Amino acid sequence: MIDRELCRRLDAQIEQQKGEVIELARQIHGAPELAFNEHRASQWIAQLCERHGYATERPFGGLETALRARVGHTGPHVAVLAEYDALPELGHACGHNLIAAGAVGAFLALASVASELGGSVSLIGTPAEEAGGGKIRLIEAGAFGDVDAAMMFHPFDRDLVAHPTLATSWLEMTFHGRPAHAAIAPHDGASALTACMDTFRLVDGQRVHFRDGVRVHGIIMQGGEAVNIIPERAVCQFSVRSFDLGEMARVRAIVERCARAAAMASDVEVVIVAHQGYRNMRNNGPIAERFAEHLAALGRPALMTDPAVGTGSTDMGDVSYTVPAIHPWIAICDVGEALCHQRKFAECAVSERGFESMLVAAKAMARTCAELLSDPDLRDSAAAEFRPTQSA
Repeated sequence: MIDRELCRRLDAQIEQQKGEVIELARQIHGAPELAFNEHRASQWIAQLCERHGYATERPFGGLETALRARVGHTGPHVAVLAEYDALPELGHACGHNLIAAGAVGAFLALASVASELGGSVSLIGTPAEEAGGGKIRLIEAGAFGDVDAAMMFHPFDRDLVAHPTLATSWLEMTFHGRPAHAAIAPHDGASALTACMDTFRLVDGQRVHFRDGVRVHGIIMQGGEAVNIIPERAVCQFSVRSFDLGEMARVRAIVERCARAAAMASDVEVVIVAHQGYRNMRNNGPIAERFAEHLAALGRPALMTDPAVGTGSTDMGDVSYTVPAIHPWIAICDVGEALCHQRKFAECAVSERGFESMLVAAKAMARTCAELLSDPDLRDSAAAEFRPTQSA
């Protein structure tokens, strides 16, 4: 563990800047922006870093709303990641405003001590977590090429240090039928909508064969143009999720078979397009344990995981296949009071309790990053665990 004096200095730095950090969280919350359009959020983050004397690269990694602020260019390199995209209609009902501001708070504290720790620290702003996989694009652009470890936190209704996330893939299915007058000549038509709806029914019939933890859910995006016309075109989208990539691939194949069977039954054509999804999260054990110790020291003892609660998906999972990484969950409300993607959770993301938890997360991340920079044994342990799973 790093010494108490360094912990005190990091905590004090975050406390000193908490007014600016909370104001940043309020700003982002009040102006929600969707994937790859987070222009104001990325600008506000850059401006805050620059006010404290830290130059910011923006655009970064080929993405207009991505950014990076970095202190130091030698020695071990740790990165704190910020998310700041919002949800359609629901705004920051996932608390990304807190993720962004908390990451900035941790970075500013670490930047003040990085030189004496002999390493470098980056704040990497990652757009489009909700849809688009900004982190994946940054990985492909080489943004994590010299990073030794990465971390972020996510708001939740309980504190969990190493809760798993699900690998996910998106499928878009477009059915092409034959239009006809629905009353005069329904027998001359082939309904794309019928095939689309039958796909949902067939998928439901296969759920008994899914492993525990698998999630398959879909929406109909287009189902016809007029009630008196046999629908010529229908479009649906499915998300397939699982705790591991192998099961996700198996279930995805089942969903695709259901769509083809439904199309055949209705004598229509179907075109299936797979969209890039996210990998499951591989929380690095040694780093997670140190984060847990610092979180407990800050008055927030936490479980590693909780099988009683579900989980979602994140492109931080892809980062965890690239470098040792953690993605702890920090409570901004009571257990069961609200969960991500609910309107109540958006309210919690701009509450005093939300801000307090954000600052605790920033302190725990700053302490853990400082320890990674100063403790080669911790870095070696993190790398040793990471290597066997890197190509899994």
